[in-house]
Amino acid sequence: MNQRLTSFVLRLLKVPPEPQAPEGEPASLRIFHAGRNFFKLKLLGWGFGQGFALAGIVFWLGLFISLDLAVAAARVPAARQPAPAAASVAPTPRPAKAGEATVAATATSPTKPANPKAKAPRQPRSPREAFAAAKAAAVPMMLLLPAWVFPVLWVFKLAGLLAYFGQLAFTYVVARMDYELRWYMVTDRSLRIRHGVWNVAESTMSFANIQQVVVSQGPLQRLLGITDVRVQSAGGGSGGPHGKGGDDTLHTAVFHAVENASEVRDLIQERLRRFRATGLGDPDDHGDHHAAPVAAPVVSGVATPEAVAAAKELLAEARALRAAVAAAAGE
Repeated sequence: MNQRLTSFVLRLLKVPPEPQAPEGEPASLRIFHAGRNFFKLKLLGWGFGQGFALAGIVFWLGLFISLDLAVAAARVPAARQPAPAAASVAPTPRPAKAGEATVAATATSPTKPANPKAKAPRQPRSPREAFAAAKAAAVPMMLLLPAWVFPVLWVFKLAGLLAYFGQLAFTYVVARMDYELRWYMVTDRSLRIRHGVWNVAESTMSFANIQQVVVSQGPLQRLLGITDVRVQSAGGGSGGPHGKGGDDTLHTAVFHAVENASEVRDLIQERLRRFRATGLGDPDDHGDHHAAPVAAPVVSGVATPEAVAAAKELLAEARALRAAVAAAAGE
């Protein structure tokens, strides 16, 4: 892809640079990207959209050209119109005999009087007939327009064609960058996802809030060999059957259209287990060195010696406080 055109589009859309790595050990950073077939899928959608747009342009351009020709033909003076073909001279009928006149009168006389109010049955119109009828109805209205309007309309038609062919390269580059500018970053503490060119979306999720990792794959994705990996945090809910939540929720991070979904899932689950086993918390909490010590937890329902010592210390402080309150009340 042309690097100059890519740089121009990036500056025009003000796309931010590559995202910084999320919180965690720099050596643990792993970066994933969308699969190659994801770009083929986007390119297929881009091609269908451009094809439908071109078909609409051709239709309306053909309609306007047909109307222009019809209006031009209607504005030709009657003197310059081709004369109709001379009608053939009808032969002079010979006088009929008496018997022949009676038979002819009997044959031509209707048996029943015609009903003047009766309407002929309406025949179904083909698309071509409907188009011709619509054009015939539009021509009288266009005849009311001044002559200078039609050159102006042609200017707009040519400008529309130029705009269509000019946007082909721009929209192709945008589709290509939407595939390339996707970052899925994972460290030992958190993950970060950024995607989008028109609307840039970036989300960061800490392992302390992750609840489950869901792998989903639709029929078209199975055909292309790409998969979605959804990471859901606390409070997100399932969002639908089989845990398929939306892509743009506050509690769901999606590794969209990756080719190595099992590797991504196993990496997140392995680092999530390690994170919970080591008891890592929010990195901001480690900056406060004057925080009060936390009592050791109770493991499997059995109090540890550290927990017993902390409980005795709290009990002694409570008794001393109670004695001080009683002495103050006695005075």
